[in-house]
Amino acid sequence: MGTEGTPSRAERGLPPASASQSIVRPANADAAIARIHASGLTVVAFMGFSGAGYEDVPAVERALAKALDELDPASVLICAGATTEGIGVVYPMAKKRGFKTIGVVSAVAQKEGVTFSPFVDTVFVIADDSWGGVTADGKLSPTSLTMVGAADRIIAIGGGEIARDEIAAAVAMGKKPRYIEADMNHAAAIKKAKERRQSEPVDFRGPVHAYFDRTR
Repeated sequence: MGTEGTPSRAERGLPPASASQSIVRPANADAAIARIHASGLTVVAFMGFSGAGYEDVPAVERALAKALDELDPASVLICAGATTEGIGVVYPMAKKRGFKTIGVVSAVAQKEGVTFSPFVDTVFVIADDSWGGVTADGKLSPTSLTMVGAADRIIAIGGGEIARDEIAAAVAMGKKPRYIEADMNHAAAIKKAKERRQSEPVDFRGPVHAYFDRTR
């Protein structure tokens, strides 16, 4: 508990001072999915923009709060991509509400020194040479296969190419993702386009929006 007049760590959205994060490196996607399902909890995966960020973060936080408040911390396990970026804002919000949390991330992230959110209880680092999505052979990468296979429910708030590939695979498996529209960060998207000598984007809703727009 916090001292009198001082908000506790939980009240400030911080993990307990003694919190420890478990890093798991399963043999393959099937092993990861089996271990996640062994919790007996309903896995709700949040997908969206990561490094691209969001243009209206408060609006995204409101959407996340509404979605989380519809779920029961006693029976639900919150899953995302393990990092603090973009959709990773779901983690402190989930912990503040009493949810257990996991992250599914490619081994590439660890190799490149990506920081994991301190609000993730268990990080599943998947042996993968890519960040995720569909590989050159047309199959889901091990990381994306784990994310889709483990998820009982999917909530997407915006999202890029990897999230689009995962959602398309989930739909093919008979799952019904919920989509909430959101723009990626405009300035970051314009900067990225300039660095790649591409035309400046005029639509910032991203590949996940385009996917749902086509399939409606």
